[in-house]
Amino acid sequence: MFHQTTPFVVPTGDGKLIEEHFGLASTGEDALSIAHMVAPPGWSEPPQTPEFGEFTLVSRGHKQAALGDRTIVLEPGHSLFVPPGVTVQYSNPFDEEVEYWSVCMPAFSPERVNRES
Repeated sequence: MFHQTTPFVVPTGDGKLIEEHFGLASTGEDALSIAHMVAPPGWSEPPQTPEFGEFTLVSRGHKQAALGDRTIVLEPGHSLFVPPGVTVQYSNPFDEEVEYWSVCMPAFSPERVNRES
């Protein structure tokens, strides 16, 4: 049993809050990572082709996921699974912040995310 009371706050330079509860940065767990995130209005990250599958569950606001020629808008209560090897670009082009949870299997790491520069 492990009771997480102090998640690891991942340093970012884009105004996004990332609190990793379980994963490589917080607990050394490699099989999966679980993170709570809050992204400000106008936030975007480069396209990525991760080596992990990612589950996203939106709790507040809206989050956009661009997958090739398809764009999905996630609303509160919506979830999305993007399998490993699929290129995706996440963003918040909306006028409100978005709050969501992310579960990555295996755990998120900078070496596994494969972001375009």
